Amino acid sequence: MDLPTTEQMIALASDYGVRFTTALAIFVIGRWLIKHLVALIGKALILRAKDETLAHFLTAILRWLGLIFVVIVALSHVGVDTTSLVALLGAAGLAIGLSLQGSLGNFAAGAMLIAFKPFKKGDFVEVAGALGTVDGISIFTTTVITPDNKEIIIPNGNITGANITNFSARSTRRVDMVFSISYDDDIRKARQILEGIISNDSRVLAEPEPIVRLGELSDSSINFIVRPWVDSNDYWPVFWDTNEAVKLRFDQEGISIPFPQLDVHWHRTSN
Repeated sequence: MDLPTTEQMIALASDYGVRFTTALAIFVIGRWLIKHLVALIGKALILRAKDETLAHFLTAILRWLGLIFVVIVALSHVGVDTTSLVALLGAAGLAIGLSLQGSLGNFAAGAMLIAFKPFKKGDFVEVAGALGTVDGISIFTTTVITPDNKEIIIPNGNITGANITNFSARSTRRVDMVFSISYDDDIRKARQILEGIISNDSRVLAEPEPIVRLGELSDSSINFIVRPWVDSNDYWPVFWDTNEAVKLRFDQEGISIPFPQLDVHWHRTSN
């Protein structure tokens, strides 16, 4: 076999030099274009959807897909068989997917949380056994801050696989309370006191109308149900203040609140 001549080697080196330079230019320019294009798309998503989490999630996916496309195009100009490369990437993706099923499940769950928005940052929720305020939603995990300022990081798969309670989803909430009096007390007087406490609280909404009813004649007490509607932000202040106000008024009006008692009887026996 004859060795290539000097002219052929120079021509071959020149050809590969041009291809390599072109591929490098495609990669550099392509990455620059993707960076700025993804940034523009992210800004548009934030302005349109007003959701930074969704914008960051989608732009991250677009950035990686764009980079993979640029690399494949650049390699094709060098002479690499991109068909085999795509097949190799597919096989590698399958192998990685099988080995990271849990992480991919959390990724898919994160996509569902961001797409369907059962809650957003700042909402007070109960998810996967944790109760607190949503601090952030990422691709794989959600961060919740508890009322006592503990940070809980929950895999997204655990959230979508269980019930989600969003206490901030509605602008109003009903405060459910039960107050007990003894059978010796005047039920009409007790009801008037409870109605007066509720009606005098400016935080209680007129609509829906608050409920004060005799709910149960139990074994050792008469139980009134009290259910006022309030703005969601006033739920706990109204709950705490109403309990305190009822106890103070019941004491002033001589209405007793039953509590468990134990009577002990001693019997002396003679020997």
